[in-house]
Amino acid sequence: MIDLQGVSKTYGSASDPVHALRPTDLALASGQVYGLLGFSGAGKSTLLRLINLLEAPSSGRVILDGQDLTGLAPADLRQARQQVGMIFQQFNLLSSRTAIENVAFALEVAGVSSAQRRERSREALAAVGLSDKEAAFPAQLSGGQKQRVAIARALAMRPKILLSDEATSALDPHTALSILRLLKQLNRERGMTMVVVTHDIKVASYLCEQSVVLERGAVVDRIDMRHPQPVSRLGKFFFETARGWTDQTELPQEDA
Repeated sequence: MIDLQGVSKTYGSASDPVHALRPTDLALASGQVYGLLGFSGAGKSTLLRLINLLEAPSSGRVILDGQDLTGLAPADLRQARQQVGMIFQQFNLLSSRTAIENVAFALEVAGVSSAQRRERSREALAAVGLSDKEAAFPAQLSGGQKQRVAIARALAMRPKILLSDEATSALDPHTALSILRLLKQLNRERGMTMVVVTHDIKVASYLCEQSVVLERGAVVDRIDMRHPQPVSRLGKFFFETARGWTDQTELPQEDA
């Protein structure tokens, strides 16, 4: 479903480059949940945004469901992006619109008819358990409810792929777990491929089948979360974090 071939992202000038992501190969099968682990600045969000070309790669090819996005004209790229939903740490809801209007907004931009927008928005809100909040404005919703509206907005597009960028890191543990359970349920029921950016090993262990660990723009570990055997120092640190720190825990150097 997702095939990154030698994909990289470099900012700055040739004399002073910043390698946000070094050349990376990554293949993700349909229906799996994949985690991107690493410290702040490791390249996780950059890699995520390269999957649907919100960031244009400096090199390499991004192939989704057999289609090479890197060679598409802008109009064709906009069409291809409709198969990719995205949720963020910040909910990015429009304060002047109700929950159902927020969900319908992406459909409106995509040119979906008014009748279809309403039907698909109601279906998406029902899928996240918010049928009774259609008329509520963001200010009237809790943090967890806002994130569910954001997930419903992504689901309304009926995507094959769902990208999550630290979607639960701003939530309390109870609310975060409820959102993770929802994402797991959606993956199970709809077969959506998911890529989840997180710095929390508990999130990756609960939700993801496979994870990669990034450090300074490079993949340093690939881990089967069902039978984890990290080989990198950073990968081992994340799993030691899950068990609990001690005075002997070795602290990897944080990315600059």
